[in-house]
Amino acid sequence: MNILEAFRLALTGLLSNRLRSILTMLGIIIGVSAVIALVSFGQGIQNYIVNTFQSLGSNLMFVLPMTPSGPNAKTIKAKPLTMDDAKAIANPLEVSGVAAVAPIYSIYATVVVNKNSMVLQVGGSTPEWQVAREWYPGQGRFIEDGDVSTSAHVVVLGSSAVKKLFDPGDEPVGQDVRINNIPFRVIGVLETKGGGGGLADPDQIAIVPITTALTRLGDARARTSSGAYAVSAIVVKTISDKDTTPTKKAIERLLLDRHNVEYRGDEDFQVITSDQILSIFGNITGLLTAFLSLIAGISLIVGGIGVMNIMLVSVTERTREIGLRKAVGARYLDLMLQFLIESVMLSVIGGMIGILLGALVAFVATRAIPSLSLSLTLPAVLLATGVSTAIGIFFGIYPASRAASMNPIEALRYE
Repeated sequence: MNILEAFRLALTGLLSNRLRSILTMLGIIIGVSAVIALVSFGQGIQNYIVNTFQSLGSNLMFVLPMTPSGPNAKTIKAKPLTMDDAKAIANPLEVSGVAAVAPIYSIYATVVVNKNSMVLQVGGSTPEWQVAREWYPGQGRFIEDGDVSTSAHVVVLGSSAVKKLFDPGDEPVGQDVRINNIPFRVIGVLETKGGGGGLADPDQIAIVPITTALTRLGDARARTSSGAYAVSAIVVKTISDKDTTPTKKAIERLLLDRHNVEYRGDEDFQVITSDQILSIFGNITGLLTAFLSLIAGISLIVGGIGVMNIMLVSVTERTREIGLRKAVGARYLDLMLQFLIESVMLSVIGGMIGILLGALVAFVATRAIPSLSLSLTLPAVLLATGVSTAIGIFFGIYPASRAASMNPIEALRYE
């Protein structure tokens, strides 16, 4: 029997039980579509993170507080980052290659405009923030040195915050808002950075003078026991990419000395570059995508078991047909090929429908969350096609072998 005849017989067998064939393919369809959708979702998140951190630039680094992890961790009282630390880093005699240093004191606060309110991340910082982040006002102005020195009640809002707090057509610059029930004057609106759509939106932000944030919006943690003002982080921008590594080492040496750190593991701070953050998030999203795909793959195994089960039922129902075919000269390989092709066709057709369904899910998700930009990639399609074909072969071998191994005399006697 040639291969075309085997395909014809397999297709005839499937079409003779259409509903059963469709229900059998359902497990494969769900599994493949889940794998396609989850892989697309994972790649979309990775692309979003890459684009977000690439927009920051590779010459940006963050100095963050950290709990000591060394053998003396329990006996060490960690020191917070302070405004004085930021001033020391900004001193060119201490650290060279620095373009801008911006201390940040960050809190979440309720911002109210008339009847509109929302919880925003409010960051207290200095004029250098816009240089370090390369993020400038699209309307009005940014915080100036005079605002910091006088602890002025002024605020610069992100574009998304403006859309949610102000009515359409309103001019936000010059209007008053209340942050934690304290009045502030809007002096500027930042350019749209992009993002959101269900993910963390960078444009939902408010920037106030750091002195105002520390004295009026801060809690007890804003002041250290020595009387210095603590900050949440220090953003450092180097002059060029080449300065990133030596500047990072210089900052670490400076803070080790300022915080009286003697042994490795006793550090109460860490200096992270944007490239390091990107690598960390990339590893996390990669593992998450693999884990979710593994879970989705379980449904493929269940679907494969369904294929094997239905093929065994088909072999049992067609026992007399198998006996008759063997009696007129059908070989072991002929019957093996017929039932194996039938099993593979169930899996491959189910896989193709699953790919289309997964692509539809990715399309709908992209419309719902534009920043993800989900797409159907060739590796994902090849993976889904290969897996569904492998499932058809693996779970079809036993039923096909059982059919091909039947004794023709006993098969013809089967009732």
